[in-house]
Amino acid sequence: MAVTLTESAAKQIQQQLTLRGKGLGLKLGVKPSGCSGFAYTIDYADTEEANVDIYESCGVKVFVSNDDVNTLDGLVLDYAKEGINEAFKFNNPNVKGTCGCGESFSV
Repeated sequence: MAVTLTESAAKQIQQQLTLRGKGLGLKLGVKPSGCSGFAYTIDYADTEEANVDIYESCGVKVFVSNDDVNTLDGLVLDYAKEGINEAFKFNNPNVKGTCGCGESFSV
């Protein structure tokens, strides 16, 4: 499987990379956090590093550390606007539970 982007997420990432003026794509990962275990991390990928899997979806590259591939395998990243709020939405089939505030998850 892989990490994929919806068209809305890809468009938002492209816009941010353009505004930033540099970057190869999106760096996506997880870190230990919260009461459930993990939280997502998002950053820009400026270089191709060793031990990273690269997925391309809707014309955008997504960089995932080999350490995080199993946790993120099958993830679909969306970007949604709901009223005045807009944010990335993580649809991860590996998630078994989330904390009450929604900030962390377990696999």
